[in-house]
Amino acid sequence: MFQKGRSLFALFIAGLICSSVQAQQGESIPTFEAPKTYILGDITVTGKINYNPQTVITYTGLNKGQKISIPGEEISDALKKLWKLGFFRDINIYETSVVNDTINLELSLNELPRLQSASVKGFKKAKSETILKEAKLTKGKIVNENLLSTTKYYLLNKYRKDGYYNAKITLNTVPTDSTGRYVDLIVGIDKGKKVRISDITFKGNEHLTSKQLRKSLKDTKEKSPFNPLRIFKPSKYIQTKYEEDLTRLVDKYKEKGYRDARVVAEEVSYNPETNRVAINIDVEEGNKYYIGDIRFIGNTVYTNSQLKNILGIDKGDVYNGVLFNKRIQDSSNPDAYDLTNQYQNNGYLFSRITPVEVKTANDTIDFEIRILEGPIARFNNITARGNEYTHDHVIHRTIKTRPGEIWSKATVMESIRRLGALNIFDAQAIAPDILEADPNSGTVDLEWSVAEKGSSQVELQGGYGGGGFIGTLGLSFNNFSLRNIFNKKAYHPFPMGDGQTLALRLQGSTYFQTYSLSFNEPWLGGKKPIGLFGTVAYSQQNLYDYYTRRTDRSRGFNITTVQIGVAKQLSVPDDNFVLSHTLSFQFYDMKNYNTGLFTFGDGSSRNLAYQIELRRDNRGFDPNFPTYGSFFSISGKFTPPYSLFNGVDYKNLANEKEYKYKSKPGQIDPNTGLVIPEGTYLNANGQPVSNWQEARADVSKVDQKKFNWLEYYKIKFKGEWYASLYEKLVLRTNTEFGFMGAYNSERGIVPFERFYLGGDGMANFSLDGREVVQLRGYQNQVLTPVNQYGEQIGGTIYNKVTLELRYPITLKPSASVYVLTFAEAGNAYESFSTYNPFNLKRSAGAGVRVLMPMFGLLGIDFGYGFDTVPGTTQKSGWQTHFILGQQF
Repeated sequence: MFQKGRSLFALFIAGLICSSVQAQQGESIPTFEAPKTYILGDITVTGKINYNPQTVITYTGLNKGQKISIPGEEISDALKKLWKLGFFRDINIYETSVVNDTINLELSLNELPRLQSASVKGFKKAKSETILKEAKLTKGKIVNENLLSTTKYYLLNKYRKDGYYNAKITLNTVPTDSTGRYVDLIVGIDKGKKVRISDITFKGNEHLTSKQLRKSLKDTKEKSPFNPLRIFKPSKYIQTKYEEDLTRLVDKYKEKGYRDARVVAEEVSYNPETNRVAINIDVEEGNKYYIGDIRFIGNTVYTNSQLKNILGIDKGDVYNGVLFNKRIQDSSNPDAYDLTNQYQNNGYLFSRITPVEVKTANDTIDFEIRILEGPIARFNNITARGNEYTHDHVIHRTIKTRPGEIWSKATVMESIRRLGALNIFDAQAIAPDILEADPNSGTVDLEWSVAEKGSSQVELQGGYGGGGFIGTLGLSFNNFSLRNIFNKKAYHPFPMGDGQTLALRLQGSTYFQTYSLSFNEPWLGGKKPIGLFGTVAYSQQNLYDYYTRRTDRSRGFNITTVQIGVAKQLSVPDDNFVLSHTLSFQFYDMKNYNTGLFTFGDGSSRNLAYQIELRRDNRGFDPNFPTYGSFFSISGKFTPPYSLFNGVDYKNLANEKEYKYKSKPGQIDPNTGLVIPEGTYLNANGQPVSNWQEARADVSKVDQKKFNWLEYYKIKFKGEWYASLYEKLVLRTNTEFGFMGAYNSERGIVPFERFYLGGDGMANFSLDGREVVQLRGYQNQVLTPVNQYGEQIGGTIYNKVTLELRYPITLKPSASVYVLTFAEAGNAYESFSTYNPFNLKRSAGAGVRVLMPMFGLLGIDFGYGFDTVPGTTQKSGWQTHFILGQQF
């Protein structure tokens, strides 16, 4: 240690106990009876370190040429600074030489080892990586006592939160080589068994039962023989949750009027043999109180009667401290109807409302509600951060907080909902931050903090339907920028930033293919919320034999679709309403396609239609998991009434078809001269044929004329409601209705555009313009009327109702997961004459949804159909429905 020179620290100590020391190896050493001043010369850094020597010298605070005293504070301070870094296990400063009054030093360091790798014993790779990531054990970290103790405390706390109160953590370091510069960290985790609560007893409670008090403990539940699993509220003992529940217990008393109630003693006793804890709580209830006089002081904007109406508490009511505070300011509900929001929603950001108990006489409490209104505040500077790819104008046109407008908390909350509805940002991370609020000028600077998420999706689906495998590939870019399509710098990995939507969808099987391209610009021109959208699609289908599973490519039809529309955000009744207009055209081209889908095999049909829709959407701020709000839509789709002006006599046309199609009473067979049984299928010569296909082939020209231009109208309604029943438990209620009619009863309803119910609502593989409606618990599209030959002909009217309970497991940006249970019922009917809204096909089941940035929406539902499907006598029973997508 002293071979190269003398340790200055040792010399400092020696100088305290003797007046001089002898030089080793003949080197002259000065006497340290008192500090001596030197000029600092060179500093060399030696030892096992990874840092740049000059960086280390900079940390010491020593500089070449400065005056230092030995012994003195300069060397002592340098040592303290290096030790404080926590990077080294050994630090020494040596004198290497002294020339005149210049001293040269050597800084010898032995650095603490760094982390090469970390592993967790007894866990699978994926789980182990998650634990290490959460504990922030990354390669290259300095392995010191602080890291080890912090890691151990974090893991112990993590498992105790989950009820593993006896968890044990071991941390072992293993050098990776002889130098000792790098080590591997091996983490041992013994979770042990979960500590559960055997029983919870109360003492001193006379006015509230023990059952009521146990119910008030939200996260502290005793093990119940009637509910041993406790799926949502297990009987785990978690100390922090238990302490929070003690406050809730006192609040329970306050709700019942016992203002002075308190917990005077509580005991948690652990039994290691059963791994259970028993909780004993001793309460003091106090007296029951009632509301006396309530006076408002300082209010000039609202009258006493207006404020009293919002407060909703009258003299003589039982004192309810929890309710009283919520009516002043409900921190659990940002949209609550309370006094604070009444002021905050009307510009009074700086208002303060303070309830004060001014008098207590016997069992009655008088209150003063003191109000400091302050000036009206207005939005000033509105900025955004976190939008790396999305342009600022997309955020500013969406939010309702505009510079110069009066401050409104309701406006801020609505802006959060609208930003979340864009499906560009993580709805859980949207935060309005007040940068500056100046009561003197009455201005508020607001910054919108957002976090972009994977806003584009790849839809990958595969399923069995229509007798074969059906595959779907869909690309959806939800934050597209058409104007930057030729700007290479805007590709991330596609041109982004303007909030437009571009979608490409390919679907096919052995007998059909369909391609579609759609585009949506929500703000045409960028100044007003007028959207422009359009779709171009092409479909090709060949005749498929379900028995032989062969495709006849000589027989088929093609469909070409063009659609364009505009949508305008309305201001009346409120700006959640949107009115849209859509013009669409479809061209059906049939070639030798005589099937039950169409009544003619050769020719074409045209579908020109106008659709108008009025919808209102104010669902909660997270579009993936709304907790409040509703969605309503009513639409009408209309074709021109061709029968009014095309000059076709549809009554005679129907008679002509009927004459050629089926025999009349007493009709004679021209070949045999015998009477043909009534209703027998005939060909164009009036001769009997064996099946309807042969007859229909001869009358296809009649149907070609009838369906040359499709004529119909459709009315649809859909309503969704979301309500939070208890904390995060959300009820979704849905109802739907659709009706398709004809202008001319003699012409009848076209076989296109009909309703098909059943299944996941996604497998829309038949290309007759049908609308597929989800109804879980049944196979895809099986709930539809059939004709006398068992062929599905689609419904012209349908209705459906759904009740769905949802509960989130996690709503983190990395993965949103929620479970659900559902009960739903619906049916499709051939005509209005057979419509019975109570004749419904029922189902119930459960499922789970997972939304991940890398994979999009993944879901599975298990549904049980309680009723038979058309054409069968068996109940549907259990059905499994999958949802698969991918997002990047």
